[in-house]
Amino acid sequence: MEQLTDFIVTNWLNLLAFVWFLVCFKGYNAYTKKRAIDAHCLASVMHSYRLEWMTRMLHREVRIADTTAIANLERSVSFFASSTMLILAGLMTVLGSTEKAIDVVGDIPFASHATKAEWELKLLVLIGLFIYAFFKFTWSLRQYGFTSVMIGGAPQPEDATELELNAHAKRLAIMSSMAANNFNLGLRTYYFSLSVLAWFITPWLFMLLTSGVVIILYRREFNSSTLRQLVISQTD
Repeated sequence: MEQLTDFIVTNWLNLLAFVWFLVCFKGYNAYTKKRAIDAHCLASVMHSYRLEWMTRMLHREVRIADTTAIANLERSVSFFASSTMLILAGLMTVLGSTEKAIDVVGDIPFASHATKAEWELKLLVLIGLFIYAFFKFTWSLRQYGFTSVMIGGAPQPEDATELELNAHAKRLAIMSSMAANNFNLGLRTYYFSLSVLAWFITPWLFMLLTSGVVIILYRREFNSSTLRQLVISQTD
């Protein structure tokens, strides 16, 4: 118990920074998931576009363009999944040469002094984040694959009633939105991981950049010119 108390007293600033990071990371993901249900945001507006896309697709006999579009989306996700593996390899390399990294950061005037154990723990947090991103990207890839299969198995317009076509379009839109949301979660993890880099300099900068990432993401997803154009296009 005494050792735990000493650890908390010695590392209270790092613990505070880490807790603030978790609050921002998990809290923002939970907030956007809830707000997407009843507010205009990129996720909700794009879902309506996907529903319109799949509804139109089911009324076409030739669907090569639709499967090509899904394949293009898969390539984008695959690029990030491959990049994540390279980043993880680089982080594992840094983990094996912590002393050199500490010396490099130690030359920064306002950088706080950190022990080897602290550096390794921070690197492990960063590795954990990119592992999380990798799982999100690969799950998004699989979901886009499921969407391709669903498009391939979709009935022709003359083989189903309008009600059946609308139900199938809704399922396709939901599946493609699930794939896009997982891809978005992976990208968000990249943004938050960039803020973790500041932790190696000073916990105060880490907390500041984490807050900045939340503000940037919120403005892009809930109050951006891109969102306004998407909403206007729907109402035109």
